[in-house]
Amino acid sequence: MEMRIVALGVLVLLSGCASSRFSAPGAALEASLPLKTSAGEFRIDYDHEDARDAARIRQAVTEALPKLERWGALREPVTIKVMPDHASLEAAVRQHGYSWLRAWSRYDDVFVQAPASWAPAGATQPQINELLLHELTHSVMYQQASNRRDWSRKQIPLWFREGMASFTAEQAYRWVSLEEIARHYERSPTSDPVNNPGDLYRDDSNFIYGVAHHTFAFLVKRYGEEPVRGLLREMKGGKEFPQAFESAIGLPPEAFVRDFTRYVRWRGFSGGRVQPRAPAPSN
Repeated sequence: MEMRIVALGVLVLLSGCASSRFSAPGAALEASLPLKTSAGEFRIDYDHEDARDAARIRQAVTEALPKLERWGALREPVTIKVMPDHASLEAAVRQHGYSWLRAWSRYDDVFVQAPASWAPAGATQPQINELLLHELTHSVMYQQASNRRDWSRKQIPLWFREGMASFTAEQAYRWVSLEEIARHYERSPTSDPVNNPGDLYRDDSNFIYGVAHHTFAFLVKRYGEEPVRGLLREMKGGKEFPQAFESAIGLPPEAFVRDFTRYVRWRGFSGGRVQPRAPAPSN
């Protein structure tokens, strides 16, 4: 899969159903909702029928700010485009066959399937909050690491992109546990899901997102958050991910991945699946 494709953020939330409305690719949305925050400027574009969803997304952006700002602020405004249903989301981002896709992030825009269409009963506010925090982490990361021209050329691996977003949104409870990853290595000793997710990215996203989350969490646990911010600064200064990682962390990314793999294979962890947080009241 080309870098311009895999560099974009996705998130599993619900298996939802598409509504009957559909916007053609490239069709302009009817209304905009501006939002200025301490982390940067946003604009939410939506159709009038999705006005309630746009307001809920605006709330989600506001609630994401405290956790989002740990990595820095946006350097350029981000446009959040509310797509009426799953079909219009797939058409807008030109990707098909990902039934679990609810959003798609880039340097300065985020496409979001209207939350009311995620499932017959729609989405709760906590689910929307979690999605937006995950997706906006991607945009902050790209903007902290690069510019609009070069962000997709930085060779940022999937484990770092998705791991950082999942870690920030506290989504470990959604994915496989470290124990389940260890069992995968026992069943498939030559597998390398950190560096080479392959078809698992499409066919078993729960596993790949779990691998990404736990790899990034291991990075933060071992080296702290400041070296991660330093890594983004090194990329902003002109380096690509492998060189920036070694400068900021002190070893090549391949050596770090070997450390993480040994940690999992030898079960240098305790406990199993992370328990979910208590749900916040929905609006």
